[in-house]
Amino acid sequence: MKRFIYIFFILLFSATSLIAQERKVQNKPYIDYRRLHYGFFIGLHVQDLELANNGFVTENGEQWYADVSAYSPGFSVGVLADLRINSHISLRFIPTMHFGDKTVVFRESNSGTTERQQIKSTYISLPLQAKISAERFNNYRPYVTAGVSPMVDLTVKKQRQLLVKRFDCMLEFGVGCDFYLPFFKLNPELKFAFSLLDILEKDRKDLLDDNYQKFTQSVDKAVAKMIVLSFYFE
Repeated sequence: MKRFIYIFFILLFSATSLIAQERKVQNKPYIDYRRLHYGFFIGLHVQDLELANNGFVTENGEQWYADVSAYSPGFSVGVLADLRINSHISLRFIPTMHFGDKTVVFRESNSGTTERQQIKSTYISLPLQAKISAERFNNYRPYVTAGVSPMVDLTVKKQRQLLVKRFDCMLEFGVGCDFYLPFFKLNPELKFAFSLLDILEKDRKDLLDDNYQKFTQSVDKAVAKMIVLSFYFE
């Protein structure tokens, strides 16, 4: 996660230092004046799951706590439609697919016993964002974004320790910079997404092994989070 943030801010620092140069000929000078334009992006992301443990004690005296102990990079890809509102504001619709996973570790407080559950997710998300851009200088233009993203998980698996709901909705904030190249515009962007919903499924009618019920009973709430480093091509 930290590696993605470092890479992005290195790119942003490079752009900022270049802005201090004298004015020069602009690439793609009219691209931002189009009423509607399209693009696509590829990127990397990490998924997180914030779990609220409640200290539930089973009939056998077991007390389990759950946490996401490690992060794995995932892959993101999507398309972009950008609608110009005025010289500084545009609306963006970005149908996206995220492929990734997170590993939940369960620890029993008395015996030190641990169990693991890998939660793989293939999200289809439909973010709607507002993009607010600064003035363009030469071939660079920083911006910020904010919006909401309804999501559906195509790979929810039942009969596991925890079951997450298929549908979610995230609040997104991002920062990026437009690089105007001779033949296209490149936009590196770092985005933070936070779920607005509790995605923990409490009604475990799917379970064939009642012994797994203790893991759901030990957690009150699960909230998804995501950091996405994207590279847009427009």
